[in-house]
Amino acid sequence: MRIFLAGATGAIGRRLVPQLLAAGHLVVATTRTPDKQAAIWNLGAQPVLMDGLDAESVGAAVAKAEPEVIIHQMTAIDGVTNLRHFDREFAATNRLRTEGTDHLLAAARASGVRRVIAQSFTGWPNERKGGPVKTETNPLDQSPPAEQRESLAAIRHVERAVVAAPLESVVLRYGTFYGHGVSRELLDLIRARKLPIPGDGGAVWSWIHVDDAAAATVAALTHGSGVYNIVDDEPTKVAEMLPAIAEILGARPPRHVPVWLARLLAGEVGVSMLTQIRGSSNAKAKRELGWAPKWSSWRDGLACEATSELVS
Repeated sequence: MRIFLAGATGAIGRRLVPQLLAAGHLVVATTRTPDKQAAIWNLGAQPVLMDGLDAESVGAAVAKAEPEVIIHQMTAIDGVTNLRHFDREFAATNRLRTEGTDHLLAAARASGVRRVIAQSFTGWPNERKGGPVKTETNPLDQSPPAEQRESLAAIRHVERAVVAAPLESVVLRYGTFYGHGVSRELLDLIRARKLPIPGDGGAVWSWIHVDDAAAATVAALTHGSGVYNIVDDEPTKVAEMLPAIAEILGARPPRHVPVWLARLLAGEVGVSMLTQIRGSSNAKAKRELGWAPKWSSWRDGLACEATSELVS
């Protein structure tokens, strides 16, 4: 199968290219940066320079590649350093999820592409009330923290646009990535005891190893339609998760702080991420995509990464 991978040098793209090739697919993979073309060649794919925010650039790249399937993995996430200004940190990614998605879908229609698979995210976008674990049928948050409104609107856009497109479409809501150096900033904060547990630490997180996320994406080439949560089997409360990660990393346990102090330090988004957000179920993806994570628990996956010094 001829695959057009938009965004090949991000966290998921770097792990996805080898799996696509191993499955026997021909991969045309894009980057915005000329210096990154060599890395794509080294992975075994055909590199193409493309600006995801330029409709002409996208249209020309897709038309030349003549793919059967487009995989949309375009983001511009280079570590989130300030939760107080979450939307500002994600501004470039939000444009890729809105304008970039629209350009890819227009190019897909013009070139007769039959299937599009797009990246989304699950975790903080979930509704922050009701049960601790959400499925794809549960609504997204109707009133997120003010500094996440633009980012959630961008996620809604990519999901609605892809699902509504007149072709076979799949949206993959990945959980929080880890593995192969991904989430290094978060793990470093835990190691340095700079990520405390506010209040009861009642937020629930869902993780996914980047290799498992890539495997789910390969499965979606031939299975499923609609929206899927791609997470492991163990949604976990922050109050349990942070001490467990600290132990895996050989660090001291996290401090406990009152919510009001956490709000002063990290703002409303930080408090929400640690006390309110909900986890996600992977039951639908297992059932319809014929996929299951190799690392069913983030505990085992992170322990393996720590042992191999990939997160050190």
